[in-house]
Amino acid sequence: MGQGLLVAGTTSDAGKTVVTTGICRALARRGLSVAPFKAQNMSNNSMVALDPDTGAGVEIGRAQWIQAVAARAVPEAAMNPVLLKPGSDRRSHVVVLGRPAGHLEAGEFAGGRRHLADAAFAAFDDLRDRFDVVVCEGAGSAAEINLRAHDYVNMGLARHGDLPTVLVGDIDRGGVFAAMYGTLALLDAPDQALVRGFVINKFRGDVGLLRPGLDSLEKLTGRPVLGVLPWQRDLWLDSEDSLALSSRPAHDGAGALTVAVVMLPRISNFTDVDALCLEPDVRVRFVDDPRALAGADVVILPGTRATLADLAWLRGRGLDTAVADHARRGGVVLGICGGFQMLGRRISDPHGVEGTPGACVDGLGLLDVHTDFEPEKVLRLPTGTALGVPASGYEIHHGRISRGGDEFLGGARAGTVFGTMWHGSLEGDALRTAWLREVADLTGRDVATGTVGFHDARDARLEVLADMIEEHLDVDTLLGMLGDRPALPTLTGGLA
Repeated sequence: MGQGLLVAGTTSDAGKTVVTTGICRALARRGLSVAPFKAQNMSNNSMVALDPDTGAGVEIGRAQWIQAVAARAVPEAAMNPVLLKPGSDRRSHVVVLGRPAGHLEAGEFAGGRRHLADAAFAAFDDLRDRFDVVVCEGAGSAAEINLRAHDYVNMGLARHGDLPTVLVGDIDRGGVFAAMYGTLALLDAPDQALVRGFVINKFRGDVGLLRPGLDSLEKLTGRPVLGVLPWQRDLWLDSEDSLALSSRPAHDGAGALTVAVVMLPRISNFTDVDALCLEPDVRVRFVDDPRALAGADVVILPGTRATLADLAWLRGRGLDTAVADHARRGGVVLGICGGFQMLGRRISDPHGVEGTPGACVDGLGLLDVHTDFEPEKVLRLPTGTALGVPASGYEIHHGRISRGGDEFLGGARAGTVFGTMWHGSLEGDALRTAWLREVADLTGRDVATGTVGFHDARDARLEVLADMIEEHLDVDTLLGMLGDRPALPTLTGGLA
């Protein structure tokens, strides 16, 4: 049986995903077989993997998919056994082992998840039987004391697997020493016994100036600071939630082509535009106001977990008129999945997949497409051709479309308006180059193409991340913790 490690945090967005991803690649480079794991992920950014037994499509969090790539492992549903996809502030769609499994209401979040915990623990045990090391990522804070009784993603998982745990804190937010000490102190004694050290993330400046604080934290807690990771402005990965939208890579200068991505309230799979962000002649910005579309050459309506609700939001802000006016002026529009469905003539929800059964609303009418939501989710990894080149992507949707006019990547095209059901298609270098050339012809812009290899760029980022982990984190001590269970002091003031 292999070993396991939990990377927990003091807060959401402390850097758990980045640290977990970097450790996965660092350990894989040392010749270990490594699997990432997140017992429960709450995110609308997801990816399709293949069931190794049936070959059918399964859905996992995007972060765990990229962590599997970092670990040089084949992504699978066991790496993210429970995925919650928020459809509103009080209701989430539940995915268990890659397949839809109903909904979870806010009131059920604390106590109604025993079956989810069982599925998560079984998936972890399975991975540990098959890999040398399972690097687990926690969620939110390790000290979510209101949820601890039913927790299975933070210290509940650590207790299940007897996992050495490291706490990650974001020093850029301030108060990191209080957050580290306070998180540990709030845990009960058995949980505290599993916390083996700290990692400070996003530090700017001279580490020597930090040393008195590090020494005090180690003295007060009896646990080492395993590393201080520097602030890396250009270090970004496929993100799991919209907290990271403000830090998406974008060219702030006068790019040859300006792309405005509408930041829908329930935006999903916004990583679809990552490849455009890397293009030197493309400027990408996220917008939520019709005035922000002024001057854009391309408007993108991205995927959404709640198509009907986000279409109503679009209309409420006047963005529907702004997008239609942009298209009438000859501007390019690209809709992806739910965003594509909004561009059609009609969207119907006869079974109440997104809300009230029988709901039917008009779309923006820019494409001759009708969408009907069906209970069964489509999960596929399609391939084909478009614009004369090979293309591929992934599909995650309940909508079934009927199309008039020209086909485009499982969707439709009418002049300057494109719509596709395929997420991730722009990550293909050939397709992205062909589409940008088409857009350049339509807009009259001078756009250099064929200069970026997206998958090479992604792997290079993973290598840089692993280099940073190796340089600034004591990986040897981390590995030594996997089989070592020393007695550690318990901080007073924690839970009984």
